[in-house]
Order: sequence, then structure tokens, then C-alpha cells
Amino acid sequence: MASVLLFCLLAAVIHPSSAAKQTYIVQMKHHEKPTSFLTDSDWYSHHLQALTSATDDALLYSYTTAYHGFAASLDPQQAQALRGSDSVLGVYEDTVYELHTTRTPEFLGIENESGFLSGQTPQQFSVASNDVIIGVLDTGVWPETKSFDDSGMPAVPPRWRGECEEDGDFKATLCNKKLVGARKFYYGFRMAAGEFMNEKPSPRDYDGHGTHTSTTAAGAQVGNATLFGYATGTARGMAVHARVASYKVCWKLGCFSSDILAGMDMAISDGVDVLSMSLGGGSGPYHHDPIAIGAFKAMEKGVFVSCSAGNSGPAKSSVANVAPWIMTVGAGTLDRDFPAYAVLGNGKRVTGISLYSGEGMGDKPVEMVYNTGIRNNISSNLCLPGSLEPDRVRGKVVFCDRGANPRAEKGVVVKEAGGIGMILANSAANGEELVADSHLLPALAVGRKIGDEIRNYLKTEAKPTALLSFGGTVLAVKPSPVVAAFSSRGPNKVTPQILKPDVIGPGVNILAGWSGAIGPTGLESDNRKTPYNIMSGTSMSCPHISGLAALLKAAHPTWSPSAIKSALMTTAYTVDNTKSDLRDAAGGESSTPWAHGSGHVDLHNAISPGLVYDISTNEYIAFVCSLGYTMKQVEAVVNRPNITCSRKFRDPGQLNYPSFSVVFGESRVVRYTRRLTNVGAAGDVSYEVKVEAPEGVEVIVKPERLVFKNVGERLRYTVTFVSKKKSRGGGGFGFGSVIWKNGEKLVRSPVAYTWV
Repeated sequence: MASVLLFCLLAAVIHPSSAAKQTYIVQMKHHEKPTSFLTDSDWYSHHLQALTSATDDALLYSYTTAYHGFAASLDPQQAQALRGSDSVLGVYEDTVYELHTTRTPEFLGIENESGFLSGQTPQQFSVASNDVIIGVLDTGVWPETKSFDDSGMPAVPPRWRGECEEDGDFKATLCNKKLVGARKFYYGFRMAAGEFMNEKPSPRDYDGHGTHTSTTAAGAQVGNATLFGYATGTARGMAVHARVASYKVCWKLGCFSSDILAGMDMAISDGVDVLSMSLGGGSGPYHHDPIAIGAFKAMEKGVFVSCSAGNSGPAKSSVANVAPWIMTVGAGTLDRDFPAYAVLGNGKRVTGISLYSGEGMGDKPVEMVYNTGIRNNISSNLCLPGSLEPDRVRGKVVFCDRGANPRAEKGVVVKEAGGIGMILANSAANGEELVADSHLLPALAVGRKIGDEIRNYLKTEAKPTALLSFGGTVLAVKPSPVVAAFSSRGPNKVTPQILKPDVIGPGVNILAGWSGAIGPTGLESDNRKTPYNIMSGTSMSCPHISGLAALLKAAHPTWSPSAIKSALMTTAYTVDNTKSDLRDAAGGESSTPWAHGSGHVDLHNAISPGLVYDISTNEYIAFVCSLGYTMKQVEAVVNRPNITCSRKFRDPGQLNYPSFSVVFGESRVVRYTRRLTNVGAAGDVSYEVKVEAPEGVEVIVKPERLVFKNVGERLRYTVTFVSKKKSRGGGGFGFGSVIWKNGEKLVRSPVAYTWV
């Protein structure tokens, strides 16, 4: 009951009454700043006080790079007064975002970086990699982890303008040539939390998430890394020579958009090359999306932005961070597993997964119970706190259904009620996806089918029993990768003509660095300490792509963010290690581009893609102009004054994007023109087109052959998609591809079709 009351109190803080003050983000018309003000901040403060009579301390942040405007503590009447100003583009309430929560170098084939270089010696590539800086917006950093060892690294690039903020438990000397910066942004969080803010305003990571993501992106090599004996090996980030800068924008209540914007604003000013953000919220118009607006300015300044797709799968249209100038990353599995077993009283042996590392159950079967709640508590099947009857659970294995509360917490509930083991079973929503947890008692997770078998056994057996055992770490698992059931899916409900997510990367059971302030489960009752932890989520796949983007940036310093993005997308693969189509863990069927986008990233091919779909800032502006926004809303997204929209696409899908999303509505003909840039060899390089389409769709590409004579040459093609009469009813969908190939390269664009 106490936890419920606390939740209600926090909800009241985050969603105050109409008269209470809260944080608002105010976007200003930057070009209208009078010359009498020396700085933007001076103008913002004057404007705020002149219109609202707000005090000096009402101004929380002044944004100058990722955004033009400020965040302030206001009441609704003051916010409304600002909306009436001609110098204000928009006033928005602060939004709460959530975190989307190494075998991988070997799995991705980059354990030896020099093996895939093109046009650079290993020494040249190492020097270039040292010049790349990845900014991670997350829960902060634990600087003492060995993954931030800077041994052998040269001096920090002189262009770097960031710093290591000193605050109580965080000394500036903790930063080095690897961890080059650490900052904190908490004014929005403090405004929402009020008296409930019991976290130290420090860059230090007390959650673990930020340390995990930053070491995944660019952690140094560390031998004998492990989580209590699981996944033992050499831990390393994707871009092992790159630098890391940490921007703490997430706190116990979540990640507030005012703090996120401040972090993005500072990261761009500091000089990062890549922004990695494993966080997000629901999808909405771009002019209301602070991450999309900040990312637009980052893209314009040459910064690659990678964001997690979200963990709301397998629900359709659940994907977040869908702006086309953002790399949106879904999650897949590795070829590594942590098997655990349960032998039932009927002799059947079932396989699940677990990271339990304590003493086992012995060799004698133990009685198993299910749904043994206090006074038939309807939540006892879920093993929610306080739901189990100790007299019926003590000394037994408890069968729990997945859902409602954290998986590891269910084991704690069982343990506190006197149980000695747990089997955690998936529901239909989770399918056969198995996510490993470092449980505090002997426990394993099983998929839906096995879960149903055990449920039936529990119903039909008078005295069911189970004996649990644990199998350690297993490699070369097949099939892999498999798209994670939790990975958020398309279609893109903000802009249906842009296919999202863009790609998938490793996001299930990932080993990376961890905070020394918290146990591996994150539960208060977990007092264990570990320098490395295994986690799952699109939060884990996002920094993989951030690190790969850093490697591409090092190999090709002149490439734009859209060129890097295109290289990763058009070279992604769509078959697993059994040579079959990628599978979807949610139902075991073949995955689709709504789940995996262009496919699973493949750096070996991305480093030399042959052709790329490059996109200029002006083309992105033409895209925004085609969305039906008002001029004020367009200006809010692109952060530019005097936008006229003299150029706009007839259809948002006309953007030179590396994938296609074809929406058949009133017209059954959709025609797009794309432009390919040769980044490969010179001298009459010829590509032929190959088309794959579902039944009922005709695809016509003109020309069918492209011949590039020079590096950097750009050639166009037009593709016409025709839906045959009565071939599809309303609401149908299908998938295909447009592929340009020659003897060496294959440039593949997935196509998603929707009938509305």
C-alpha cells in the first residue's frame, strides 16, 4: 500500500493541478532577437519577465544549439501569456520519456577492426577512430569501470569543448582520454520531483543503464569480463578507440524533455560526432517532439543521431523516434544463450533461460504450486508483491506468469514468501522470446508453448513437482539473429511514407559495463555488486549502431550522417545463420520490415557499400514542408527563420530515403524518384536492378541499369508501384524490395506496402 501511495504522490507532482507551476519549453523565433541583447539568455529572461512577471529563478535552461528557446517554471496562465507573443513559436509542457531498456563484436564480425578497412591502413584507421567522440544521453556514467581505461590513447582532440563537471561524489579527474566528458541536467526533473528528489545531482550513474550503453558503444577492451561466471570473455565496445562523453538526463522519475534538450544542446556545442539516445516516448508530430527537433539541428551540423525504437513490441505502430533524420534501431538476439532446465514430475525435461548464479536446488524434486494467493488474490499468478500465501508457498517451486511487474521482482516475491525456486512463463504477447535475468533464487524463464504445457501439467497432476538446474553459457546458437518480441514495430504512424525502424542490432542478453552503486537486477533487495551486467532492450541495440556509426565516421570522415545511415541500411542482411529468413520471436514466423526495417546491420559490407542515398538539409526541409504543417510548425522543426517552403515534395515518401513505404489510398499508382551516389570504384561501374514484390503489385524501375563513371557521381532512377485492380482489400499489407547489384555490391532497399 505504501508503494501505491508514493506512486500517487509522484503522479500528482508530475501532473500538477491547473494552478500549480510546472516546466514549460518555450521555442523562440531566434532571428527576432533585438540587437540590444548580448546573449540569447538575456533576451529569453527579459521576454519571460516582461510577459509573465516571472522571477529570475523561473528560467531553468537557455537553449542555443539544438533548439532556440528556453525552459521555465510557469503556471498555466503565464504559459498562455507567452503563447500570445509574436516572438514565440510554441509553448509545450515538459514531457517524461522512458529508458528503452561482448559477444557482439564477434557476432558482428568486428573483433579485428583492421580486417574490414577500405582505403586506410590499420594505423590510419586507429588515428581516425581516436578522433571520433560519441555523446551518450542516459543515466550518467560509472567512471571507475575498466571499460574507460585510456591506456595508450593519444591526447583528446583539441576541437573538443566539453568538460567533466565536478559535483560531490564526482571529481573532474575521473575523466580521462577515453571518458572525455561528463555532465548532468536535472532542472526539469527537480521541478517535477520537488521534495521527492532524493537523488544526488551528479554525473555519476546510480542506475547502471548509462554505463551499460556507453561501454557498449565505445568501451575499451577488458579481459575476463563476466556476470557471475556467465558470458565470460573479452568485453569491448563497438568503437573501441573512440571517445565517450556522458550527458546525464535521466533520473528515477524518467527522462524529462527539458533536460534531454539541454543535454542535446550541450553535446552538439561540445563537439560530439555521434549522439546515442536509448530513450523515448510516444510518437507525435515532429513540431511537438523535442528529440526530433534537437536531432534535426544535430544532423545539420554533421552529427549522426541514433535512437532506440522502443520496447513496446510486438504491438503494431509502436515504434518511437521515427523522424527520418534519426537512425531508429530495433533489437535482435545473439548466437549466445544461457540455458536452464526443469525436470517435471512426469519425467518431461523442459528448457528455459537463466543467469542464476547461487547455490542450486540439489538433486531432489520439489513440489510446484501455481496461483496460490492470499484469499484467492487475482494477481497471485503474476507473483506481484504481497500476493502469495507463505503457508502455501514455503519450501516449494512457484510457477509465475510474466507481466505487470519486473521479472526479477517476481523471484524476490517468491523468495520472501518462502519459496525456493521459480519458473517464469511467457504469455502470448511475449511468445517464445527468452530474456535472461540474474535472479536472487533458483529460477528460469520459459516460452509460451512450454509455459502452456507446464500449466496443463499443474492442472492435471495431483502433486506436481519440479527440479531446476542451470547450464551456464552456450555459443553458436541457431537460429540467430531473431527479432526480439519486445522490439517496437511499424508502420510509422507519424509519417506512414517512411519505413521504421531502420535496422536491428544486438539487443538481447548483452554484456557490458555496470554501475558499482546497484545490483544487477536493479532491485533494492539486490546487494550484489558486479562490474558487468547482462541486459536486454532496444536500449542495448541503439549503442551498438552508435558505435558502428563512429567506425564508419572514422573510415569515411567526409560522409554525411545520411550517407552513414544509408550504408548501414542498404547492406543489412535479412537471413539468419541457418540461411533462412529472419524470424520473429513474438510468434516464430518470418519477420517483416515493420519489425526489422532494412535488416540486421553488417559492418563488413557497410564500410564499403558501393552506393548511398545521401540527403541534404534542404531536402529534409522539403520533406517537412510536405507534411501539411503550418509555416510556424515547419519553422519549429527545422530551426530556421524565414522558411518559405518554395520547395516541397508532392508526397513525403519522395524523400531520398534508403527504404520505401508505399501507401495505396485513392490512387493505386505511387511513383518515387531516388538518387544514388557512387562511393565505390571509378570507371564505368554498372548496377542492374532487381525487384521483389508481393502478388498484386507491379513494380516498374526506369532506368533498369545505372552506370557510374566517377566516384561521387549521382544518378537518379524512378520507381513506379502499381496496385492491380481488386488485388487487395482495404487494410491489406505486403512487402518486397528494390535491389541494385553488380558483381561485387548489393544495395538493397526494403519496400512495405499498405492499402488504406
